[in-house]
Amino acid sequence: MDFDINEVLSDMLKAVKLSVEDSWDETKVVANQFFERRKERLELIAELRITGKMSQEDFESRMEDEKLVGEAELHAIAVISKAMAQKAINAAIEVLSKAVKAAIIAI
Repeated sequence: MDFDINEVLSDMLKAVKLSVEDSWDETKVVANQFFERRKERLELIAELRITGKMSQEDFESRMEDEKLVGEAELHAIAVISKAMAQKAINAAIEVLSKAVKAAIIAI
């Protein structure tokens, strides 16, 4: 299995940074905390999907849940509009989904 959660989290943060551009200084602390607190959970979900112990449907449902939680946390930053928060977390979750897909293909 070629899946490194630290590398994926770093790529997810980069996706958030690109999505919020001018507001990155205000966003980075919350985004870092969000991913660090969810690191083990995201890694477990990814591993369950990669090993086939979780269906694609369940994986997508979990990713939607993570998006909602992520949006809520990013909304805590007053300078980020709802659209920016949605765009940022969608970009980050897309990075995770692609990394899981790539790891599945590599098996």
